[in-house]
Amino acid sequence: MTQNKKNLKSKTINFTAFCLGVAAILLLVQAAGPLQGNRIVFPSIPEIWEALVRLLSRGETYALIGTTMLHLLAVLAISMAAGILTGIAEGVSEKVYAFLRPLMILIRTLPMIILVILVMTLLPYDRVPVVAGSLVLLPMISEAVYEGCRNIEPELLDVYRLNSGFNLTVMGNVYLPSVTGYLKQAFFNAAGMGLKVVVSAEYLVQARKSLGKAVYSSSYYLEYAEIYAYALIMILLVVLTTEVPVMIIRLRERKAGRGNADR
Repeated sequence: MTQNKKNLKSKTINFTAFCLGVAAILLLVQAAGPLQGNRIVFPSIPEIWEALVRLLSRGETYALIGTTMLHLLAVLAISMAAGILTGIAEGVSEKVYAFLRPLMILIRTLPMIILVILVMTLLPYDRVPVVAGSLVLLPMISEAVYEGCRNIEPELLDVYRLNSGFNLTVMGNVYLPSVTGYLKQAFFNAAGMGLKVVVSAEYLVQARKSLGKAVYSSSYYLEYAEIYAYALIMILLVVLTTEVPVMIIRLRERKAGRGNADR
């Protein structure tokens, strides 16, 4: 019981600190307008809240969210599939890792805006958000999978080497289970990064019925309260994409632990 009380106290303190952090951000935004003498670029909190409520009351806003989320889901699916295959190939063969490393470094260090512009010159604009987002996330996923492969117990590798070479069965029974933990963390990091890349690409290519296009339209008409409101919506989407799966996984783990304890 004492340990439970300590955990509850720690969670309460952390939640209070989190709320204070949110309040500090709100105060900074509220103070920015008077300090800069520009209420257009730095609207007040009530104005932002009013814009947020107005946007959430429109059916069109949810269509914009749907388009962007479809782009994000496509990005995550492609980058996860390509990253897993690439990371396992790098983990199995150091030669493959050495060969692909310059490309991964180039993608990782290239400014996102330049990468998006390069993709724009090569592909139709409607494909740019998905392709650019997938390229940005690929090194993140492949590096995590590679690290997982390099940390596999040598005994497991010796067992399959005695019986056969690398094949799909070995990949499914040895490599994929061993990199699951690394892959989960990479996925949660990639989800937040992916949304930022997707919205930025949508903004640049003027993707139809997307959050990026909506942000561009708001900036064109100097509707900065709406821009901040869209930013809040995007933050909420990132939280839903990253935190909700974590909560579901933890609940399942707790239920599994209770089930094992009952047995």
